[in-house]
Amino acid sequence: MNVRKRYLPTGWYPRDHADTTAKIKILEENSPEPKYNVVAAVVPHAGWEFSGKAAAHVFCSIKNKPDTVVVIGGHLRPSSGIFAAYEEAYETPLGLIEADTGLLEKLEQRITINEDTVPDNTVEIQLPFIKYHFPEAKALWVRAAPSDEAIVLGETLWQLSRELNLGLLIIGSTDLTHYGLNYGFMPKGLGVKAVEWVKQENDKHFIDALLKLEPSKALNHALKDRSACSAGGAATAIRYAAGAGITSGKLLSYYTSWDIYPSDSFVGYAGIIYEK
Repeated sequence: MNVRKRYLPTGWYPRDHADTTAKIKILEENSPEPKYNVVAAVVPHAGWEFSGKAAAHVFCSIKNKPDTVVVIGGHLRPSSGIFAAYEEAYETPLGLIEADTGLLEKLEQRITINEDTVPDNTVEIQLPFIKYHFPEAKALWVRAAPSDEAIVLGETLWQLSRELNLGLLIIGSTDLTHYGLNYGFMPKGLGVKAVEWVKQENDKHFIDALLKLEPSKALNHALKDRSACSAGGAATAIRYAAGAGITSGKLLSYYTSWDIYPSDSFVGYAGIIYEK
């Protein structure tokens, strides 16, 4: 079997089964009960010490058991297109996740997909959560550029879920504003006022577009105001949710790395679900 091996070092998430299970349980303390029928979600993708709590809030809130979890990552330019991993399984500390190669074949018949051979954290860091919460589910590793192609991908996935009678869960993976000297972006200077601007304006405007299921607006805001690093994944998720008839999202968690470790350079994180 052709397996996509782990790339990220231990600092991103634990190495072995016991430590990974223990860390997930810690991250899920005081999290929502698994009471939502979720068809799509948006989660962040930094190391678990920073963004893990927001992602955990989303995964542990889901009561439905999908057949396949499609993770849509990013870190692509608007002209990059759509990428997918072609391996038959993905490695996690909790065991292998079988890839839904059948779904990938159907996607390739409808949209242009390039093979993803580049190591990337946006998808990989979600895989242990998937294996922990949905041990029988398959998964599909996809990355989408922040462009209209991401919206088309969401539409296509919704059509295929209906045609194949397949229970899909779409996870859009993106962090929010990257602010400060480390990222070369500080339109409001440094300090507390900059943090307030990111939280109350820049991140908020992007999150509002996600909650209202406005993919084009979210993409435009991310590109114009640098409010998300992988907006294509979020756009795919909310377009899929709109296909399911959902009209609004639910924000489960929001904070920045500054709240964990105050610094002049910081990143925003949000966990959002779309429930039926």
